[in-house]
Amino acid sequence: MLEKLFPVVILAGGLATRLHPVTVTLPKSLIPINQEPFIAHQLRLLRKNHIKNVVICTGYLSEQIIDFVGDGKAFDLDVTYVNDGPTLLGTAGAIKQALPHLSDAFFVLYGDSYLPCDYLTLQNHFDHSDKLALMSIFQNQGKWDTSNVLYHQGKILAYDKVNRNPNMHHIDYGLGIFKKAAFDHIPKNACYDLADLYKKLITIDELATYEVTERFYETGSFAGIKELERYLST
Repeated sequence: MLEKLFPVVILAGGLATRLHPVTVTLPKSLIPINQEPFIAHQLRLLRKNHIKNVVICTGYLSEQIIDFVGDGKAFDLDVTYVNDGPTLLGTAGAIKQALPHLSDAFFVLYGDSYLPCDYLTLQNHFDHSDKLALMSIFQNQGKWDTSNVLYHQGKILAYDKVNRNPNMHHIDYGLGIFKKAAFDHIPKNACYDLADLYKKLITIDELATYEVTERFYETGSFAGIKELERYLST
């Protein structure tokens, strides 16, 4: 019998300015990938990994996502929505608002990420880590995006999306696991970025890591969309 997997939070509230003018009237989650909204591919991949419960954090053009996905039954999932409201809360702030809908531990997935890895393996690694959170990483070597993780002997030493270090050869893969307690210090309704939370967890030695070997795909750029379409067509 399969283990029960944590619920997944999908961060789907961004403005996706890099994809303008397409995303002026269409949320990034609904961008067509091989003639089908991206989130359909994303949800099917989660179900393939035996995920059952999904919470979607929405913001910009949220009603379009809700109209398409509904309660998730079409994907054999149970889907709940949490909206940012009139003020953008940032990625960690949005998760903080979603905590009442989540179990004590949960996955976090970016709304533009397609990640063909083994979610159960990550969950088991997290369960044995005794940490507040886990960041999955990939040895990117700057190939598919700019590397932003300094990793050595099984441990993340630094993570920074802005101030890169030439010794950074890994990248945040886009799939994290958190315990609710990791968000205790974030004020309710405050704007807070997930990258800042990861940095704090590194400083207090509460961030586990798992190195994924499968490459990531993303829809945050037009080049990424074309790559994903090719991958899903094979």
